[in-house]
Amino acid sequence: MLTIWGRLNSHNVKKVVWLAEELGLTYRRHDVGGAFGMDDAYLAKNPNALIPTIEDDGLVLWESNAILRYLAARYGDDTMWPADPARRALADRWMDWQFSYADAQRGAFFNLVRRAAGQRDDEAVAQSIVACGRLMSVLDRQLGEAPWLSGAAFGVADVPMGVYAHTFFALGLDRVPLPHLADWYARLQARPGYADTVMIPLT
Repeated sequence: MLTIWGRLNSHNVKKVVWLAEELGLTYRRHDVGGAFGMDDAYLAKNPNALIPTIEDDGLVLWESNAILRYLAARYGDDTMWPADPARRALADRWMDWQFSYADAQRGAFFNLVRRAAGQRDDEAVAQSIVACGRLMSVLDRQLGEAPWLSGAAFGVADVPMGVYAHTFFALGLDRVPLPHLADWYARLQARPGYADTVMIPLT
């Protein structure tokens, strides 16, 4: 059975749990990180002291997008993880692009969600909103050319930014018209597991 370590209010843990749901995998998840802490047994699996970590058939693996690629390659079909290297790479680039977006969103997320009102850095929030809007405009143009970041059908490349898109809309950072992004987000909300694993209260 697949085991996932990580608290579900982490973007990176949401990615892995949501994909496990999409693939119909049986798994168990243990709360680790944040208020739940990390014990020596966990740190022996992941010396970076980060989440998530998985164990699957004896394989211990960390780094969320590496985990996504592994699960999609092992358990997914050609739509989820294309055999064609070019088609796979065109989708895969959006998984790495997500890290740039995560950096842009961090200022808004931590100040609006993780900090008390009196401790917020309003300038950091304002800068984050501008940066997020610029990057999401790039994503919106891409989704105007293809319905999914994976191409013609939903695939693993939609998962990382799918998680961050929920936070983007939940925080009200959509200050410019992004019709293709909004349509993609609406279709994500109809997918199995998205509501239960991604669309949870931001904490």
